[in-house]
Amino acid sequence: MRTTLRPRRTAVTLTALTAVAALALAGCGDGADKDKGEPAPDRDLSLKGEKIEVAAVWTGPEQENFTKVLKEFEKRTGATVTFVPAQDPIVNFLGTKIAGGAPPDVAMLPQVGAIQQAAAQKWLKPVGPEVKSQLAANYSRGWQELGAVDGTQYGVYFKAANKSLVWYNTAVFENAGASEPKTWKEFLGTAETISASGVTPVSVGGADGWTLTDWFENVYLSQAGPAKYDQLAKHEIKWTDPSVAAALKTLAELFGKPALIAGGPTGALQTEYPASVTQTFTGGDQPKGAMVFEGDFAAVNIAQTKAEIGKDAKVFPFPKVGDSGTAPVVTAGDAAVALKDTKGAQALLAFLASPDAAKIWAAEGGFLSPNKNLDPAAYPNDVQREIAKALIGAGDDFRFDMSDQMPQSFGGTPGKGEWKALQDFLKDPKDVAGAQARLEADAAKAYKAAAKG
Repeated sequence: MRTTLRPRRTAVTLTALTAVAALALAGCGDGADKDKGEPAPDRDLSLKGEKIEVAAVWTGPEQENFTKVLKEFEKRTGATVTFVPAQDPIVNFLGTKIAGGAPPDVAMLPQVGAIQQAAAQKWLKPVGPEVKSQLAANYSRGWQELGAVDGTQYGVYFKAANKSLVWYNTAVFENAGASEPKTWKEFLGTAETISASGVTPVSVGGADGWTLTDWFENVYLSQAGPAKYDQLAKHEIKWTDPSVAAALKTLAELFGKPALIAGGPTGALQTEYPASVTQTFTGGDQPKGAMVFEGDFAAVNIAQTKAEIGKDAKVFPFPKVGDSGTAPVVTAGDAAVALKDTKGAQALLAFLASPDAAKIWAAEGGFLSPNKNLDPAAYPNDVQREIAKALIGAGDDFRFDMSDQMPQSFGGTPGKGEWKALQDFLKDPKDVAGAQARLEADAAKAYKAAAKG
């Protein structure tokens, strides 16, 4: 999913997260004050009669909430916008559409590497002056650079994520006498305490390989540090590097103990991400798992259970790994790009870069915006506002999801590359050297192919 990589940044610990008791989802409401920054550009723009297709891999609540954003754009411009469901990996989906002569006008790309690959194929259209104006007013330099390739701006990051959170069932913790861990050692100790209470401690959605890349990235960033993280993301160091072995051995401290994982490795490999979340908050104080690691977006899945976020479901930051490590903060995001050079496509990108667009989804919950001029009052509760403020307060000091920076064939394809290698590692966590060899062989092949275009 990626090729050329981002500028190096200093890792940041979002200190506001340490006080987080819950990341809530619910609520709509519009109590926001008038947003700062550039006004939304389309209030007086007439696009009546123009049809715009927008492709994205979002389904369920995410698709519903994004559709509300598109409806507001329709209301303001008179354009007709159609949501086109896309399959993952979306680059393959777009390639098929383009080959058939029917690309969508705009696509939401969930990986930095996908932007780079699409740009290399000359599928993308550079953003126009209005979009650039919105980006300059509303985004930090780091988020702008993530949407650029070789100095040309293509993408507008509309939705962000904090992928360094662990959600837990409060009833289980209370019954076991467990507390929120701050270090990896404490995390394993908490898991053992919960296991002794009669509940399996950790739910892992191993059927979706991307969750395993998130596990690895958080451990690796905290343990190896930001410089090594950047080097591995760019394949400037090999996957056979000792730092990778150290991170895999750390993960094996959890993955290598079947009693600590819901269903053991076999069960985890049959559990898709949504189920890994819902099964943590179903069954009262006897769920299939007591904790589940994933980003702020897990709130959407928790809301599909009877658990109340902030009461039955709480969250703590991913634990610090190693004596000298820091608590990791890994981000991700979805960027809008234009595949057709039309007035409608450019107008939609400009709208998505404005606080007005971000405010609509923010009010629905399950959403973080990298738009620094979105009024925090747009979020439905104080906890989510604090997490959003921390994301914006980090400025350029963040690390983007590593697998989303890599060639898609390695870092973002189900059943292949890093996803498959880490699934095999979950199945056999004793084979660290074998996992490293497979990762390096697949990475080398993918980066070589990406370099050839």
